[in-house]
Amino acid sequence: MAGKPFRCPWHQFPEVVLHSPESMVKHHSAYALAKSGDLDAAYHLVEDTLVEDALRQIQLIVGDKRPYLVSAHALERSGVNAIPEALADEVGERLCLPVDSSIVQTNIVGHTGASGFARLARQALFNGPVEAGADYFLVDDFIGQGGTLANLRGYLEHMGATVLGATSLTGKPYSAKITVEMQQLTDLRSKHGKDLEIWWEDRFGHAFDCFTQSEARYLTNTSDADTIRDRITAQEQT
Repeated sequence: MAGKPFRCPWHQFPEVVLHSPESMVKHHSAYALAKSGDLDAAYHLVEDTLVEDALRQIQLIVGDKRPYLVSAHALERSGVNAIPEALADEVGERLCLPVDSSIVQTNIVGHTGASGFARLARQALFNGPVEAGADYFLVDDFIGQGGTLANLRGYLEHMGATVLGATSLTGKPYSAKITVEMQQLTDLRSKHGKDLEIWWEDRFGHAFDCFTQSEARYLTNTSDADTIRDRITAQEQT
């Protein structure tokens, strides 16, 4: 890949706070326009699907801190996804938290509707000014395997910030448990061996302990290490 993402171990990172079911968000009349960059449509979508219980969960994670809300400005083939920015603005207004819109995704990864191997092979990269020592809270529109949030967190912490948590408008409930479990890591390493982890670290810049739980489970469920290497290589060339 053109550059390697920054990642770091999770250290009991809290579950990603989800607002609404996937069907409610993706079947909303404003979803397609919002996904392709229509900010008005994105605000309409967010206003209809953001829920108070999720805001309370975010407040519990944040406590008395005032982190910057930073959204994953995902580059889609149809435009810049406006949903994360709208969600960050709305959460910021409701919880009186500052929003930082200066961090941007620098590549197109085409994750919408993509396979697990495509998501693993084509990872989001980020750039932009970060306030070292400051607290941040991540915002996205959808969590699948959680790799985009993992890379955004890794970039911010590499630059000296602390990431307190994350929220997403929707996503897979099992993917909200983003911190990889030790048993999952043990199973992954036991099944595929040390050589695959060395190969992965050389290719992507991080070891297996920086995977999300969903990523680690996906690779554990793959038949063998050669299949993983072949599928990753094929997706990189797509």
